[in-house]
Amino acid sequence: MPADGTPKFISDSLKFGIKLGLDRMSVLLSRLGDPQNKLRYIHIAGTNGKGSVAAYCAYSLAGAGYRTGLFTSPFLVDFSERIRILDGEDKNGAIPSVDVTRLTDLVKDAASDLIDAGDPPTEFEIVTAISFLWFAEQGVEIAVMETGLGGRYDSTNVIEHPEVTVITAIGRDHEDRLGDTVAKIAYEKAGIIKPGCPVVCMSPDLMMTLSDDEKKDVKEVMSRVASEMGSEIFFTGDSDLLESCRMDETGIMSFILDGCEYKTRLNGIHQAANAALAIRALRIIGLDEETIAEGIQNTRWNCRFEIYKTCPVVIFDGGHNPQGAASFADSFNRALAGSLKGRPLRMLIGAMADKDIDGIIKAYLEAGLDVREFFCVRPDNPRSISPFELSKKINFVYNNADIILCDDRYDGLEDAYHRSCEDGMPLVVTGSLYLVGDLRSHMKGMD
Repeated sequence: MPADGTPKFISDSLKFGIKLGLDRMSVLLSRLGDPQNKLRYIHIAGTNGKGSVAAYCAYSLAGAGYRTGLFTSPFLVDFSERIRILDGEDKNGAIPSVDVTRLTDLVKDAASDLIDAGDPPTEFEIVTAISFLWFAEQGVEIAVMETGLGGRYDSTNVIEHPEVTVITAIGRDHEDRLGDTVAKIAYEKAGIIKPGCPVVCMSPDLMMTLSDDEKKDVKEVMSRVASEMGSEIFFTGDSDLLESCRMDETGIMSFILDGCEYKTRLNGIHQAANAALAIRALRIIGLDEETIAEGIQNTRWNCRFEIYKTCPVVIFDGGHNPQGAASFADSFNRALAGSLKGRPLRMLIGAMADKDIDGIIKAYLEAGLDVREFFCVRPDNPRSISPFELSKKINFVYNNADIILCDDRYDGLEDAYHRSCEDGMPLVVTGSLYLVGDLRSHMKGMD
């Protein structure tokens, strides 16, 4: 098994790419005994913020005494991070490698006819099936499931009767598969709404990268689909929520929702919007306010504007699209009681070639980030963009910044960090979540 714990059958299935649709998944799960029908769910879709909302929900449910499954993607360092069980005794109960191997073999056997017929399951379908199997085996009382891509044809959408569905911020990722307008993308995300099941949707007013017309489109689409399904919909959050955000010098953020103060270790006003979604969903589940507040404050979610150090300031952030970059810039200006606003910074960055890198870099500039040095590295992934090609895109936008090309991502991190130790300039490590998680793990060894 590779160092990241991914079984060969799963990693080999990456070559089949993304194949939207539920037919393969339904056949596969049927042969496995339909484990997905043995669980209760919170089901989450959206472009940005799914993982944070899922973490808020899972930590709060665990704090309330529920044996809680958490299914997210991607992982940062090890495959097992994607499938976890949280409860009062173990808040980070990642699936053991022995169970990963055993259940992978079980899924492989169940998929044999599909493979022979030339329609093998995708990587995400295999991993989703493993999560259903393990959660059912382990007696999970409620599972928090994050979609992969879209919603309507996502492999998690075999869930028939969730306790509540959640739609996070909508953006323009994966236009080639989900549609070339925000309205079309919103319709795909809304595909997880089920008959009679309540829906919590982020207020489009909080989707800061959308135009006014696009915000109206999102609200119309969500409202229409919910009405067709006979599902009550709750649009959550407003400008007062964002204006109430306060970030102290220790990295804790507070905000006010419905007259109550909440605190979170996840920084940025977008995290207040994400937390508001989780809070509304948890109220629907039946959790009391004290338990919810404690769960929100106890939530950990690495590499999402994570202030890893304060002397010098080191921030890890997996901002992999323009919306995430815009949120990062806003968070940077507000973090540590506003002490970072206007300060020049050093950025280490690496990304996948299929991402909107131009849009990400422009978002940093338009938000006024004064990036003096860029360290360009390459994530350990065949889809990644080379440091040289990345530097050309950066230079087109930040033409006065120094750009350092790094053949080795670890050497790049060590060089950037040592420079920040000498001059005190904040260091931001960003781009692909895989890269950011990898480098965060490496920095632990540097401490």
